[in-house]
This record gives sequence, C-alpha cells and structure tokens, in this order.
Amino acid sequence: MSDSKKDNRNPLFRGLKSLTGNFTPFEIDHLPEKPGELFIRWFEQALQERVPEPHAVTLSTVDHEGRPDARMLILKDVHGESFYFASSMESRKGLQLEQNPYAAITFYWHTLGRQIRLRGTATETGSIEGAEDFRRRPAEARAVAMIGRQSKVLESQQELEHVLDEQRQYLQEHPDAAAPLWRLYALKIDEAEFWQADSGRKHTRVQYRLNKDGRWEQQLLYP
Repeated sequence: MSDSKKDNRNPLFRGLKSLTGNFTPFEIDHLPEKPGELFIRWFEQALQERVPEPHAVTLSTVDHEGRPDARMLILKDVHGESFYFASSMESRKGLQLEQNPYAAITFYWHTLGRQIRLRGTATETGSIEGAEDFRRRPAEARAVAMIGRQSKVLESQQELEHVLDEQRQYLQEHPDAAAPLWRLYALKIDEAEFWQADSGRKHTRVQYRLNKDGRWEQQLLYP
C-alpha cells in the first residue's frame, strides 16, 4: 500500500467508543406544551441520577464579524422559557451579547445520553438583579470578578495575585459591594431541541419552535 493510502488518522482517536450506555427511552406520547416544562423534568431526572454538574452549560455567541464563540458557564435559574446566567458586561461574551443578543446554550449529560439545545435572545436584567446575583457568589469568586478585565491580557500570575489581594481587602471592608458591570442575563428561548441518544444511533429528537402567533409547536426530527 502506498503512503498516500495508509490510514493517517490520529491514533489517539482510533477505537474510542461513544454512546455506550443503557439509556432510558425518551417517552414522547405526553410531552408538555412548552419546552421549559420538559427541561425542568429532564433536569430533575439528572439530579436524581447524580449527573455531575448538570447546570454546567455551553453558551454560544457571535462577534461583530459573525464568528462563533463558545464557553462553559453555570445556569443560574429557569423561569418559564427564560434561562438565566451571569457575566460581566465587559467580558467577551458580554460585549458580544451587547452587539448581537442572539445566543444559544447547550447541555450534554453523557451518563444519560441526553442533549438539550436552546436558542433565543439574551438581555441583561439590570444592575439591581446583577448586584443580587454577585453577592450570592462565593467570596473568592466575588474578589476575582471585582478585578474586572475578564479576557484581557495578563502579564503574570504575580500581577493577578497583587490585584486579587487588593479586592479581597476591599470586600472585607465593603461586604455588600458588587462589581458595577456584573449582570444577570436572561435567554428567552424561541427554539429548543431535546435529544435522547441511542447506542445504535437511532436517536430520538424533539424540537419545539415558537410560531408567529406566540404558540409553541412540536415536531419529531430524524436522528
């Protein structure tokens, strides 16, 4: 066999298996009317099954050039069809959401073989709710957030420790302080997809879409 026809795949990925669990079938006969209800049902099941950090979620945004960006963060709350997360307005995601509020969040719980994809419009809920969320953060997380400068260039770890010590001291003296640009964001969704894995790749996919009349429509999708 010539070199051009040899298997040149990276050996790190050869033979890796996926979707090997004994997954619970997705019962679709009695789906709730709205996706937020189904999300809470699935989330409660994830808690019962002790899925590690089920509230960890990938937030996807786009920059001013239309280039996608994604990062992991923590879901803070759900009310109806609004999903809440927090960030500084001066972070990369905060700036991107200010320029383009359309965003997506994605959950993947591998032990259950479940993925949830949500799309919609994100808005910041104001300084009061932002400050309330900030004060609920652990002490060290508040000190880090008080520094600001998220995603900016850091010259050294020593520089970080210096400014972090300053913010720790400041928060000891002002325990009710909040970072002025910290915000709680609400992603109001208009589309949702619930995906249940099948080891034979015959996945079950249910999509919710908000129509022009403000009603939620449901449909099955091919795997």
